[in-house]
Amino acid sequence: GLATGTGVGVSTLISRALGREDPKQASKVAGSALFLCLCCWALMFVFGLFGADWFINTQTDDPVIREYAKSYLKIVSIVSLFVYFEICFERFLQSSGLTKYSMWTQIIGAVTNIVLDPFFIFGWCGLPAMGTAGAAIATVIGQAVGTVVGLIFHLKHNHEIKLNLKYIAPDWKIIGNIYRIGFPSILMMCIGSVTNYTMNRILIGFTSTAVAVYGAYFKIQSFFFMPVFGLNNGLIPILGYNYGAAKRDRIHRTIKYGVMFAAVFMVAGCVIFELIPDILLMIFSPSEEMLAIGVPAMRRIALHFPIASFCIIAGSACQALDKSVLSLITSCMRQLVALLPAAYLLSLTGNVDNVWWCFLIASFMSLICSTFFLRKTLRDVDKKLSKNQALT
Repeated sequence: GLATGTGVGVSTLISRALGREDPKQASKVAGSALFLCLCCWALMFVFGLFGADWFINTQTDDPVIREYAKSYLKIVSIVSLFVYFEICFERFLQSSGLTKYSMWTQIIGAVTNIVLDPFFIFGWCGLPAMGTAGAAIATVIGQAVGTVVGLIFHLKHNHEIKLNLKYIAPDWKIIGNIYRIGFPSILMMCIGSVTNYTMNRILIGFTSTAVAVYGAYFKIQSFFFMPVFGLNNGLIPILGYNYGAAKRDRIHRTIKYGVMFAAVFMVAGCVIFELIPDILLMIFSPSEEMLAIGVPAMRRIALHFPIASFCIIAGSACQALDKSVLSLITSCMRQLVALLPAAYLLSLTGNVDNVWWCFLIASFMSLICSTFFLRKTLRDVDKKLSKNQALT
């Protein structure tokens, strides 16, 4: 949450500066971003030392799960320095339009993690078998490799943003603007965690298999949601750049194309979930009970995919156009006001199949908020840019 939210603020401010043809300001934002990476890491370092045990103990009483979780969480928290710098360099590249290199930074880091996992988890090639601690070590090594690759790409190809020690000194005005834009993203991710935790508590009231189905759904749906989130990463700097350059038509066209491409991914996901949910669940070697719960669950949840495509793009547009708080309100309305209460009320029917309708109910709430807020944002942007053009 800290890394992603900070990255949203950084990429938006850099894109606006480049749109105004002000590379010096873009470099100052980059310097402040590096300073914030160190600050965020310091917070997670302290959490890893003193808060990880407490956090895990609130989740489960199972001593085996506690031991696995604590060993993993402590390592990824204490050595989280690299995840902040990796995402930071990715955002520098995205903000300058070098999205190909940002993609390769993520891919190389992720592949490193995947390749190293079995060596550290199971003790291949003479290494000690370290279980979840080994998975954590593979994770931080992958993040470190991603950081180095991102830095190399930035220094070699990103000539618009200069990394200079004099810019790393904190500029509190820039930092304030970064979090004014990015803080809602941090809160939205926190809200997402609260939502998952509460949904698990509701579903465990039926059976642990329902919780397993919920977890399986989230892993599978990422294949369709992640391309849309990747589309967002490209959308935000483009909108920020054109906002800084006062190009209203391109802002509107960018949003239109973003919604169209997002809808393609999400409609495809909806169709696949409706036609072959049982085959998708086979990835997890499901029991008969899991299939009995999972097949109708996947079909009912997937109905909200096409609606979500518009809502995701609308939220990113509001963030890029200086209305981040509206995205936060939409997220709160969807998850805290609609999804969780609906899930609880539907659970009172005593039929777990009914609980899954909460996603569709929440999406309609999100659609109403997203439509209203996006129209308001675009009206405000048009007025502001028209006023600035009149003054010049």
